Amino acid sequence: MNSNENTYLSIEELLTIPTLSGTIISEDGNNVAFVKNTANWIDNTYRNDIWIYEKKKRECYALTAKEIEGTSPLWSPDSIHIAYLRSVGQGNDKKNQIFVQSVDGSSSVQITDEREGVSHFKWDPAGNGFYYIAQSKESEEIKKRRETYGDFHYVGKEYLNHCLYYIETNNSSGNSMSQPLTDGQEFHILEFDISNDGKEVVLLTAPSPNMGDIFNRDLYILDVETGEMQKLNIDKLLGGSVCISSDGSQICYTASIREKDYYKTHIQDNTLEIYDLNTEEFIRPLTDFDSTVIPIRWTAKGIFITWQDKTNYRIGLLTENGTLEMLSEKDEGFVLEASITRDGNHLSYCKAKPNETFEIYLDDQKITDENNFFKGKRKSKREVISWKSSDDLEIEGVLTTPQDFDWNKKYPLLVLIHGGPGWASFPIHSGCFNEKYPVELFIEKGFIVLEPNYRGSSGYGNGFLKANYRNLGIGDYQDVIFGVDALVDKGIADKERVGVMGWSQGGFISAFCSTYSDRFKAVSVGGGMTNWRSHYVNTDIPYFIRMHLGDTPWNDPEVYAKTSPMTYIKSACTPTLIQHGEKDARVPTSNAYELYQGLKDMGIKTELIIFKGMAYSPDQPGMNVAIMKQNLMWFSHYLLGESMQDFRV
Repeated sequence: MNSNENTYLSIEELLTIPTLSGTIISEDGNNVAFVKNTANWIDNTYRNDIWIYEKKKRECYALTAKEIEGTSPLWSPDSIHIAYLRSVGQGNDKKNQIFVQSVDGSSSVQITDEREGVSHFKWDPAGNGFYYIAQSKESEEIKKRRETYGDFHYVGKEYLNHCLYYIETNNSSGNSMSQPLTDGQEFHILEFDISNDGKEVVLLTAPSPNMGDIFNRDLYILDVETGEMQKLNIDKLLGGSVCISSDGSQICYTASIREKDYYKTHIQDNTLEIYDLNTEEFIRPLTDFDSTVIPIRWTAKGIFITWQDKTNYRIGLLTENGTLEMLSEKDEGFVLEASITRDGNHLSYCKAKPNETFEIYLDDQKITDENNFFKGKRKSKREVISWKSSDDLEIEGVLTTPQDFDWNKKYPLLVLIHGGPGWASFPIHSGCFNEKYPVELFIEKGFIVLEPNYRGSSGYGNGFLKANYRNLGIGDYQDVIFGVDALVDKGIADKERVGVMGWSQGGFISAFCSTYSDRFKAVSVGGGMTNWRSHYVNTDIPYFIRMHLGDTPWNDPEVYAKTSPMTYIKSACTPTLIQHGEKDARVPTSNAYELYQGLKDMGIKTELIIFKGMAYSPDQPGMNVAIMKQNLMWFSHYLLGESMQDFRV
């Protein structure tokens, strides 16, 4: 037997498994393009390469290599060319521009030259050019002011919105000039779609790029020929995706009731909706789907959608008569991304089956072999379990155990809490979901790992999403601790050796466990909120806090205190590791410093590590290694008694 078969993947090996994204099928159904994000250990960077699968050749190959990288691939309508975004420039001035090349390997041609880069683009349905979103041009007034007085910004004003542009590529004169299509409009474009005949464009907009304007999204119809813009009379809270029917008569999006009380949680009846432009009627074809349902494309056979079903992500076609044809019901799994041809006859998707990592499929045939990374290695086993919380609410979670798991043995238990809260844990092997916590190494050390889908997690219906309203931390803790107790009662978890960890919202719940509870032997808080009151004025999404706590800290200081980990700092007794990205605008480092100082003042063992230049996640694989190793050593020391001698190296 190979000695490697007795070992699990190392941290470096886990981070070497590519992350797949950008899956897109050609209109003839014969080719698939996708993006592989891989670790370059020599340069300590992550790089993105576009890969192509050709059905006739039955092989995958890299379209980009060496100094050329690419993201967001899109096939031309005739399936001959591939367009993608490529970063151009030097250092911090690098910006994404549209490039096009033939699949036969010809050199790429740069199409755009936008100063601030292109954020999103689509082919003209006729294949004659591109519609794309880029930042509006800076006004002459602001340019003159900067030259006169220096550079400053009025907060909450003077936004540079994203606008829609068109650039023709089949220009006989050879001069391809971009045309602004929404110049002078007082809105910021988030997403768009084009009718098959190219006559109409539907725009999903917000008043500004301000994150708080998430509650003020609108839909516009642009007549391409006349340039006329029509705002649709849809007084609802709109989701983040939109698509238009083949004949341009209907649009599909997600929406929910717009609450009169701004501070009340908006998750009321969020689901798929269709608006008829001719009759101005609204249709809700799906009644039991929550906010996770996303319209991807309107095909000749119906609307191609994806949605979360508890610990699965599925795809399907919503037909004109209102029936839903399941396209992913053959087995359980997580469809990360999916693409379908205009005629609805062929599709490609990126999917992970239970206990596997992601692969690319073309018409249900697997065309990649990323699970080969586990060949010759031991691999943990992941399964979905459930338990009742304090208020009898049923909670699911993912339990990870070794292959030779012994139900008669008590294991040290680690609780890994996902971020969000509108997200979930899934029974798949994916480094892109657990990039900071080496679950395979925890299993090799002898731990078992529980990942609870606490109240507020997605995929369990709108009611479950709202179950943590004005109860953050408190309700979350009950869901976690009752899951721990369920494993203790089964006799498989050692009550005296339990640790907890998580990042972002998972970091907040971990911080709450650190100060609110004495049930844990060690805690790791990653990028977590610790004091809602101070966090409210420092985060870039204060509306998130109002949405979940029901009001501002000035109007309701009690709920902000009740749900903040720092309120319970005097009762803290658990050794706590704190990890935080220096550039995290969503959860600023003030949260980490406040918890760190509070724990030190209480005499609790704690370590604070600030990762320089990092926001939510590192762009260097070496930094990911450091984060994982710190967590591995922290819990191995406090739950297994191993040395911490090299922790700060």
